[in-house]
Amino acid sequence: MLALGASLAVTAIAAAGTVGKQVLSGTIQADGSSTVGPYVQAAAQGFEKKNKKVRVVVGISGTGGGFERFCRGETDLSNASRPIKQTESAKCRDKDVRYVAFHLANDGLSVVVNKSATWVSCLTVEELKAVWDTGSKVSNWNQIRSSFPNVPLRLFGPGTDSGTFDFFTEKINGKSRRSRSDYQATENDNVIVRGVSGERGGMGYFGLSYYTENKSRLKVLAVNSGSGCVKPSIQTVQNGTYKPLGRPLFVYAKRDSFQRGEVRAFVGYMLNNQKSIATKADFVPLTKKQLARAKLFYKNALKG
Repeated sequence: MLALGASLAVTAIAAAGTVGKQVLSGTIQADGSSTVGPYVQAAAQGFEKKNKKVRVVVGISGTGGGFERFCRGETDLSNASRPIKQTESAKCRDKDVRYVAFHLANDGLSVVVNKSATWVSCLTVEELKAVWDTGSKVSNWNQIRSSFPNVPLRLFGPGTDSGTFDFFTEKINGKSRRSRSDYQATENDNVIVRGVSGERGGMGYFGLSYYTENKSRLKVLAVNSGSGCVKPSIQTVQNGTYKPLGRPLFVYAKRDSFQRGEVRAFVGYMLNNQKSIATKADFVPLTKKQLARAKLFYKNALKG
């Protein structure tokens, strides 16, 4: 009954893009994760078609950069590829910024290589750690595995403001932000695409959506965490077999902003249409259980 009630609450707010008989208008400011950004942009396109007087502005400054702006009160929504940290939450609290988090989609963080890297299709977590850990001196593919060819290794990855960086380093290297620094770091995932696709020995990592958009230019690797090689996909992320790089994606809403009809309706629209938005933007939809929980959070947020 809770899931049904939550679903009805979402539908009541977002059904026609109105709150009561009021036509929605205004600007919604969102910023944060470069991974979650395309999801929110895809949602914004559909929402704006139904609500001609609402504009959703989506910035991409990384999860950490997004939370910085959010906790200063500059944005209504903060897109995040990881949960908010205690230090970030404290900054929000200091500025009297209260918020509610919504789990909107799932992702399988993807390790990609150059299309010409025919020698590799799967790496173990231990091999990835050997490459990416603090102090790593691995600079050639034959240092990863002796059967690999003598090809210089060129690394590309997210910058330190990225939630993807935090998540990858925690799951692969054992501690968040523990990473070698001698790689090309960027908050723009398209730079990673260009770098890896332009270097025969290139390797990088980012969200599944960016691989899906660029699969004609890149090769995705399977990851072996001890139970065999598994590639990221909707099925493997949802059933939990893509370990340890499957993850939830979030949108944080400032409670003061959530009191505005257009913000409430936009979040409701994302929940009501999460499956189609996720499919359009190449993300992994929520499971039924996850969606019921997200809608319950929405229902509770409506109560203040």
